[in-house]
Amino acid sequence: MHRSAWLLVASGLSLGSLSLLLGCGGGGGGGSPGGGSGAFGLSARVPVSTLTFPLSVPTAGSVEAYDAFPSVRLSSPTFVTAAPGDATHLFALEQRGRIKVFTNAASSPAATTFLDITARVTPDGGEEGLLGLAFDPGYATNRTFYVCYVAQTPRRSILARYVTSAGNPLVADTTETVILTQSQPYSNHNGGMLAFGPDGFLYLSLGDGGDAGDPQDRALDKTTLLGKLLRIDVHATEGALAYAIPADNPWAGATNGDRREVWAYGLRNPWRFSFDRLSGALWLGDVGQNAWEEIDLVVKGGNYGWRAYEGTHVYDSRDLGRGPFLDPVHEYAHADGNAVIGGYAYRGAAVPALYGAYVYADNGSGRVWALSTNAQGQETSNVQITSLSSPSAFGEDPSGELLACEYGGRIVKFRPLGGGGVTFPATLSETGIFSSLSTLQPNAGLVPYDLNVPLWSDGALKDRLLALPGTERIGWSEDGAWTFPEGTVLVKTFRLPLVKGDASTAVKVETRVLIQSSSGWDGYSYRWRADQSEADLLPGADTRALTITDPAAPGGSFVQTWQFPSRSDCLRCHTSAAGRVLGLTTRQMNRTFDYGAVGGNVDNQLRTFDHIGLFDVGLPSAAQLPKHPVPTDGAAPLADRARAVLDANCSMCHRVGGTTGTNLDLRATIPLASMHAVGVAPSAGSLGVLNAFLIASGDRARSILHLRMRALDANRMPPLASTLIDDPDATLIGDWIDSGP
Repeated sequence: MHRSAWLLVASGLSLGSLSLLLGCGGGGGGGSPGGGSGAFGLSARVPVSTLTFPLSVPTAGSVEAYDAFPSVRLSSPTFVTAAPGDATHLFALEQRGRIKVFTNAASSPAATTFLDITARVTPDGGEEGLLGLAFDPGYATNRTFYVCYVAQTPRRSILARYVTSAGNPLVADTTETVILTQSQPYSNHNGGMLAFGPDGFLYLSLGDGGDAGDPQDRALDKTTLLGKLLRIDVHATEGALAYAIPADNPWAGATNGDRREVWAYGLRNPWRFSFDRLSGALWLGDVGQNAWEEIDLVVKGGNYGWRAYEGTHVYDSRDLGRGPFLDPVHEYAHADGNAVIGGYAYRGAAVPALYGAYVYADNGSGRVWALSTNAQGQETSNVQITSLSSPSAFGEDPSGELLACEYGGRIVKFRPLGGGGVTFPATLSETGIFSSLSTLQPNAGLVPYDLNVPLWSDGALKDRLLALPGTERIGWSEDGAWTFPEGTVLVKTFRLPLVKGDASTAVKVETRVLIQSSSGWDGYSYRWRADQSEADLLPGADTRALTITDPAAPGGSFVQTWQFPSRSDCLRCHTSAAGRVLGLTTRQMNRTFDYGAVGGNVDNQLRTFDHIGLFDVGLPSAAQLPKHPVPTDGAAPLADRARAVLDANCSMCHRVGGTTGTNLDLRATIPLASMHAVGVAPSAGSLGVLNAFLIASGDRARSILHLRMRALDANRMPPLASTLIDDPDATLIGDWIDSGP
C-alpha cells in the first residue's frame, strides 16, 4: 500500500468543503442502530493524504549498504554485536582471536582490543578461528560473556567464559573458564555461533565435523554433538558438567546415549543463527554441499535432514528412513551463491520496508536478500535488496539496526537506496497525524475515541485516534477481537499531570503509533521534547524522570519514571491471542463520546461507527450490545466492574492461547469457574503467603492476583511499562475478592 492510500473517518474539521459533509444525520454505510437519538457523532468518510507511514514490502535493489564506521578496519571479522546495557559500543570478532570494541557512531575512532586470545586460537584460515560471541543477559551487572573458538593439538571447538577486567569495562580479563569442548575431526564445518535465547539459555551451533558429504553420518546421529544446535544452561552446573541441561530439552531425559544438550539436528554447517528480537523465532542459515543453500526456522527437536537431504533435494538415499524431516523455509541453488550467511529478522527503523523481513546473504556471490513469511512461517516473497563484498556475518546494534561484516574488514549498515526513498518519519510532525502539535488537533480524517475501562498507565491521560485504509471496514465481533485491514493506524498520546490529580497541569510525554503493515502489527514510540514543541521517534526502550507535585508525598513531591517501550515491548501487551488491538472491542467502545473537538456531536461510538459504514456488518441497537461498566460507577455491580478491570488490564496475556503458559483466564466474557482463579493455588510462586490462592475468596491478603497488582518488585503485574500502583483498581479488585466470589 502506498503512503497516501488511506481513506479515513471524516472528523468534522472546518476545512473548506469538508465542513459541508458534517451535520445532523445523513446517509450511512451500515445502518443507524439505536442507543442514541438525534445527530450522529460523525456523518461520512472522506479521503486523507496527510499520513506518511511507509507500508510497502521490500523491493529489488531498494537498499544500499554503506561504510558505517570509516575509521574502523578489522582483520577478517566473523561477527559483530552489542552488549546488554551498553548503548554506546559495538564488539566485533577477528578470526585470528581478537575481539575489538568501537563506538556505535560514524565518528568512531579506530577499534581497540577488548580481548586477545590469539595464543589459544587456531591461526587464520578456512573455517577455524574465533567464531562466536555472546554477552550474558545480565552483562550489565555480572560483566560475563562467552566465546567459541577452534584450537589445535588436538583440534577442538571450545566454549569458554570470560569477564571484563576490574578496572576497565572495555578490556576483558584473559582468564578463561572452559564450559564445553568438542573434538573436531576436520578443519571445516565448525559452526561456532553463540546466542542467548529469550528463555535465558545459551544456544551453540556445531557443524557436522567436516569433510565432504558428512562421511561418518554425524548430523543425524544424536549421540554426538556434531551437526547440531545445542541448548544449555550456563548459569548452573550438573554433575561433572560445567553447565546444566534445561529440563525441557527434547532429549533431556535420554538414557540411550543421545546427547541431552541437543535442541535440533540434521545440520551440515549452521554457520550463523539468530533470534527475532520481537517474536523469538529462531532463524538459521545452513551452508549446503554441492548445489543448495537453506534457511530454516528451528523448532524444538527439529530434524533438518542433512545428509539425507540437501535443502529439499535427496543427497544420500541411505538416510531417507531417518525422518521425519523438516523442510527449509527457503532454499536457493548455487547459481545464486555457494555459502549462505544467516542473518536477522529486521526490527530497526532506518529501512521501514524491511521491517519484519529476514535479511541474509551469500558469502560467495555477495547477494543480500529479504525473505518475508506469513504467520505460519511460509515464504511469501524473497527479493535481492543489495550486495556486499564477501559477507561473513550479520549482527544487530542496541536499537535493532542491522550490521554486516565484510571479510575484507568493513562493518556496514543499511539504508534506503541512495540515502533517500521512503523513510519512517523521525518526528511526530512528519507523520501527518496532527494539524497542530500544541493542541493535538488531528488532521482531517482521523477519528478520536475513548474506552470504558482504560488500561492503567501510571496515571496518564490518553488521547486516541483511529485511521482505516481506503473503503475497507473493521471485522466486527460482539465478544471477540475486532479485525482490521492492512493500513490501519492507531494513535495514542499520553499526557501526565505534573500535579497529581490535576488534569490541567498535564504535559505530553509520549505518542505511540500502532500500524498494521504488510508484515503485521508494528509499534512505534515518539518521545515529546521537554518544551512540548515536537516528539522524536525512539529507536528502542527509554525512560524519562518527571517530578510530580503531591502533598501526600514526603517533601510534597515524588519523581515518577516514565517508561517508553521498545518495539518488541509493544507487542508483548498487544498479543496475537488478543488480536493485537486491545481497546477497540464492543464492550470497551459501547459508550458515548463527544466529537465536538472535531466538529461533530455527542453520540454512542458504536452508533456513529456503524452509521458511517466502518463495520463489515450492520449493528443492532447499542442498548442490545454488551458493555464494560466504568470502574467508578457505583451503581454497577461490583463483580462486573472488577471483571471489566481484569479484562482490560490483564486478559491480553491471561487467556486461552496467551503468553503466560498457565490456564488463568481473566476475560470478562467467561464464567467465573472458567477463570481457573478462585481457590486455585498459584503456579508461579506464593510470594511467601501461607495458604495462598490466585483468588482466595473472601480474603484479599491471601490472593496472589491482588498482591501482584500492589507489588513494585519482580512480582509486579503488569510486568512492564508501569512503576506505580493502580490504587483505585487494586482496591476495587480487593473489595470484590473480599465480597466472596
